[in-house]
Amino acid sequence: MEPARIDPGKALQELVPPLTAHAAAVEADRCLYCYDAPCTHACPTHIDIPRFIKKIATDNLRGSAETIFASNLLGATCARVCPVQELCEGACVLGADHKPIAIGRLQRFAMDYAREHRSYPVVKAKPTGKSIAVIGAGPAGLSCAGELARLGHKTTVFEKREMPGGLSTYGIIALREPADVALEETRMIESLGVEIKTGIEFGRDVSIAELQRQFDAVVLSVGMGSTPTLGIEGEEAVVDGLRFIEASKTDAAQLRVGRNVIVIGAGNTAVDCATIARRLGAARVTMVYRRSDREMTCYEHEYDFARKEGIEFRFLAQPSRVLVSDDGPVGLECLRVELGAADASGRPSPQPVAGSEFVLDGDQIVKAVGQNKPALAALPGLETRQGFIAVDDAFLTSVAGVYAIGDCIRASGAASTVMAVEDGKLVATSIHRQLVSASAPLEVS
Repeated sequence: MEPARIDPGKALQELVPPLTAHAAAVEADRCLYCYDAPCTHACPTHIDIPRFIKKIATDNLRGSAETIFASNLLGATCARVCPVQELCEGACVLGADHKPIAIGRLQRFAMDYAREHRSYPVVKAKPTGKSIAVIGAGPAGLSCAGELARLGHKTTVFEKREMPGGLSTYGIIALREPADVALEETRMIESLGVEIKTGIEFGRDVSIAELQRQFDAVVLSVGMGSTPTLGIEGEEAVVDGLRFIEASKTDAAQLRVGRNVIVIGAGNTAVDCATIARRLGAARVTMVYRRSDREMTCYEHEYDFARKEGIEFRFLAQPSRVLVSDDGPVGLECLRVELGAADASGRPSPQPVAGSEFVLDGDQIVKAVGQNKPALAALPGLETRQGFIAVDDAFLTSVAGVYAIGDCIRASGAASTVMAVEDGKLVATSIHRQLVSASAPLEVS
């Protein structure tokens, strides 16, 4: 039985409301404006947080936005999707004995002002006569392209999808970032003089050799690959989690949601899938994970959020078979798991217990178990590290004139939007110095 249809626009509208002008001023006045502020150090893009908050407190919202853009061109996205609890707000000196400053919401307040008033950065640098191709219009690629444009370079972004923005447009639940926020940021990047060409797939429509002939440098910002297979019987009846989230953002009214939904995985994407199912009418949503809650890859605040949404969890359970009828899935067979010695990930390895099968009822099963290594890592002549594209400190690959940034190079450590944005900044600086002069000043607006 299908769940009762719910208005997806209301069910998946942005979870955190914007601050009013009064609330923003009151919150900004709480800031201690620390010298050598730990919040700024905790931000991967090193936004001068006390400075932008001080400008909000003095009603200089244009100046606040300019401060943010100076360090992070994708400030509107990061204000919404950054794990601020673990980063800037987690480092706030008021957090020990009081409530940390709502840095993320204040940043969003300033970015919303910039959007409403079209108070965006402008290019002041003189044209260098150099041109750069960026492959991929996700956060890393857009950040890189925008920063290169601010340095005076002609930059073209090639994106295989219909719309730019990458995961910000397609893969982050609308509760956290509506697609229109991401798309407006891409329009802002275009206003800097960046050309974004969509529907062009690298390796199919354009080759590395062509780009090397046409451009002075090439930047690969291709993200990760597809969702891995589970390798179990009946998997053809399982829904891909990234596609599930994408459908909820691009055509939620047509998204099928079961009554009893099972989500395989325990990362942030899995929580997003479970939340969509719950909010769009599923009577019961269960997340299945083969380790314990201590090894979950989602943020702790996401785990707390999921539980408050009424999402259930089955830990130490290894999916072994999807039970399918003529009408689709009817359940997920699992094996009970015991945790053994640490594996390559540093976490205890799950050891299925023979003969411990049990079945969870479910009429829709969604998998959100990470993503495969980037397919471009197999490009001839491109060195890799643990399946990811290998780069040096300047983000230069083993192929002359070809750089790489973002998730496709993240062989270790956690990947995040804000880290991708910082990659874009850093590689723009590297390319500028390589193409212009090691001693040339960086004339960024």
